[in-house]
Amino acid sequence: MSEVVEAPSRPASRNYVAGEWRPAASGDTYEKRNPMRPSELVATVASSDEQDVEAAVAAADGAFPEWAALPMAKRASYLTAAAAALDARTEEIARDMTAEVGKPLRAARGETARAAQILRYAASQAFMPVGEHYEQSATGAMVSTRRRPLGPVGLITPWNFPIAIPVWKLAPALVYGNTVVLKLAYEAPLTGLHVAEAFAEAGLPAGVLNVLTGRGSTVGAAIVSDPRVCAISFTGSVATGHGVREEATKRNKRVQLELGGHNPLIVLADADLDRAAEAAYAGAFWSAGQKCTATRRIYVQDEAYDAFKERLLARIDRGKVGDPTDPETEVGPIVNEKQFDEIMEAIERGKAEGAQVLVGGERTHDEAYLIAPTVFEGVRDDAFLSCEEVFGPVTSLYRFSDLDEAMRRANAVEFGLSAAIFTSNLPAATRFQNEAQAGLIHVNSQTAGAEVHVPFGGIKSSGFGPHEQGRAALEFYTDVVTVYVDP
Repeated sequence: MSEVVEAPSRPASRNYVAGEWRPAASGDTYEKRNPMRPSELVATVASSDEQDVEAAVAAADGAFPEWAALPMAKRASYLTAAAAALDARTEEIARDMTAEVGKPLRAARGETARAAQILRYAASQAFMPVGEHYEQSATGAMVSTRRRPLGPVGLITPWNFPIAIPVWKLAPALVYGNTVVLKLAYEAPLTGLHVAEAFAEAGLPAGVLNVLTGRGSTVGAAIVSDPRVCAISFTGSVATGHGVREEATKRNKRVQLELGGHNPLIVLADADLDRAAEAAYAGAFWSAGQKCTATRRIYVQDEAYDAFKERLLARIDRGKVGDPTDPETEVGPIVNEKQFDEIMEAIERGKAEGAQVLVGGERTHDEAYLIAPTVFEGVRDDAFLSCEEVFGPVTSLYRFSDLDEAMRRANAVEFGLSAAIFTSNLPAATRFQNEAQAGLIHVNSQTAGAEVHVPFGGIKSSGFGPHEQGRAALEFYTDVVTVYVDP
């Protein structure tokens, strides 16, 4: 039985399995609506179940031997061709992304371009060393290492970066010789299906990449539990990630988790306050704060606090909140009603615990899931807002006296994804780089943002397993073997 009630206004989107576009085996579908205009139907999408996972994993398993046997440069050529296909449909992808998750159009265009760049970077790995050579100590005969792919891998991705994250997982998986079953986010099916279209256009062999839509509790769980799937890479909530890790590790699978963050920005009195305020605004409110690397806590030294606050509030006042299809919009809607309600409840809880709202805190549109950029002040260090991630346009301001205090408070939470400092003092910046408890450390830049050719990932409760992107991906998607050759 279908999860939808109304008749669809466009044909159902289909899964991509074994090189074919297929409806869900059950025939079930679900509706995806526009968070800016919830009455608007964006698409009717295949609602997959365990039957579809079985078909996708079987296809990946069957395609693995031939794919792994290809020279890496040949595998890379498919990634390069897929990148060109993404470039050719950038505008279409960006508009689908804006319609289904509410990301401002200019950010959606940038994310699509980034996905193509990730594919090209991964393809470049075909020309990097594939192992190391040594001499055996007793005889001088050869001993070497080499990397081998794992097999079929399962990738479970979130809605907030609906093309960049699927691509930064699948690109290294494919170039290193694995086959893939990709489960797209329930809230972002259209954008991810463009990736499947790009690889189909590139002529990727059937079964190498399989893409499914549907609920994580059904599709994701079936991927994790399938014994043919050798590894799981998951990005999402802490609670769900812990469940994935528990289920996968007991089945002896390799696991990579990218989870939440509660990212601090420290502003010292010697900082360029205009730059710091701009970075705080971008880090906290771009993409409506729906980033795991978003700035949640802003610590400002006493001497600069009032001047910084004035600049930040002025920047918020100049910002454009509204329709994400407007090229001027910086802050669009929350992805769906459930997320919207959770953020509004968190704002009310912050007030109830004694914090003051400096700006924002309210809905700004009768229909759209729009929340004004919200800044709290007077938040206790043990309060909800100081300890738990609110996945929306909400941040808090704190005073501190010296760097010792700032570091202690910034590091106090269980998360360790991203952290930033603004200062013109080299010793302070160096100390921050050495002591900040985060996997991503920024000096004089915002907490959000990452390059495609360097590792991305958190520590503490923000991540588990090898980091993503850059050469770090090699550690997750391959096994290293040592080969002794005696004459």
